[in-house]
Amino acid sequence: MKILVVDDHALIREALRGVLKELDGTATILEASDGAAAMHLMAQHGDFGLVMLDLALPDRDGFSLLSELRERYPGVSVVIMSGLEERADVAKALDLGALGFIPKSAPREVMLGALRLVFSGGVYIPPQILARDEAAAKPGQAAQRRPRASPAELGLTERQVAVLALLMQGKSNKEICRALDIAEATVKNHVTAILKALKARNRTEAVIAVGELGWDLAAANR
Repeated sequence: MKILVVDDHALIREALRGVLKELDGTATILEASDGAAAMHLMAQHGDFGLVMLDLALPDRDGFSLLSELRERYPGVSVVIMSGLEERADVAKALDLGALGFIPKSAPREVMLGALRLVFSGGVYIPPQILARDEAAAKPGQAAQRRPRASPAELGLTERQVAVLALLMQGKSNKEICRALDIAEATVKNHVTAILKALKARNRTEAVIAVGELGWDLAAANR
């Protein structure tokens, strides 16, 4: 695997290199200190499997770089590594196509687990951000967590779970219909049912809801 680490701090890049080498000792790791260098390396090496991206870059906003990466290189997985730890930032990153959001304050073991989840086809959402947001939702009241329930208990069929698993990987409706060999209109109907079951207004909220429920959908389409 070839991995690109985009961060303007040399110490952070060195630390990430150590984590990534522990994850895959054969990985080729390249580094960029800003957005321009990152896009130059992407143009030179079109076969990156993963981009680790910081949102605070010296030459441009990290969200805009994420958006450009997803548009120009849709087959490359992008995981955010950021000092920002607000739920709005997590939601925006997922909405733009990131497959994970890892706070820089996360322990090494958490980083490894998050990357293994992404490599297995999942989406990583930092649980402490979800918990903090829930606790702050109603000041003075106990946090009201989403009731734990299985997909079946929420009324999702096996096919809808398969669609949700692909949705969690950032797949578009067209990509899902090709993967499952079903009509795009059928996929749209399944997505509508999934959003309704999860009480989500869009795909990003659905991803967050799955994180809150603790569902492991990595093996749904194997």
